[in-house]
Amino acid sequence: MQTTSSGAPLVRLDRISKHFGEGETRVDAVRDVSLEVYPRQVVALLGPSGSGKTTLLNIIGCILDPSSGCMELDGELVVRDGRRLRGDLRRLRLDKIGFIFQFHNLLPFLDVTDNVAIVLQLAGVDIANARKRAVALLDYLEIGHRAKAMPAKLSGGEAQRVAIARALANSPRIILADEPTAALDSKRAGIVMDLLRKLAVEHDAAIIAVTHDEKIFDRFDHIHQLRDGRLFGMHDEQIDVSRLDSPL
Repeated sequence: MQTTSSGAPLVRLDRISKHFGEGETRVDAVRDVSLEVYPRQVVALLGPSGSGKTTLLNIIGCILDPSSGCMELDGELVVRDGRRLRGDLRRLRLDKIGFIFQFHNLLPFLDVTDNVAIVLQLAGVDIANARKRAVALLDYLEIGHRAKAMPAKLSGGEAQRVAIARALANSPRIILADEPTAALDSKRAGIVMDLLRKLAVEHDAAIIAVTHDEKIFDRFDHIHQLRDGRLFGMHDEQIDVSRLDSPL
């Protein structure tokens, strides 16, 4: 499935590398990765356990600093030659990046609306406007009828929609998803991916997902594989998805 991209890339990586340790204990988790992801694109990162895909996602999400290379997010140069150029990473993440995980990680003591609104409150929005925005997002994702429910009362698909609403709370244009459909059956996984594509197109956003989920491969514009920390496009050489480790 291909979506027409527009504008400058929202994510641009130039020879990004990340290693842990030094000397004999050094591990090169990511090696010279260059990648551009544009608005309206939905991109997959594949790879066996230990290939570097989660490390790369955490670098893009400004959770880990790279050891070398340059990174630009939504037009802002964030890392140059392995050095972070911006000190307030918490603010950057709030402004530019939304995170979706395999497990929804909703706060069990807050209802659905407040699980979304809390992100806005952390960004400085007053509680009334935060809840108003939360309700609008829940309606947009067709889960508004569960706005007052507690997380324990939600199905897996419902909880993942709430997690997507939370990721969208501050209108980020970069959405990072770590195994977003692994805990869902085929039907619900398809619904979640269709929602993500809708978000990419309607919000001019870029979505990057780490996944092993073969049933959603047809939902991506581009598929990249990581092996030993290096990035390969789907057409650089044939990818045998049957050899990829499954987390299930």
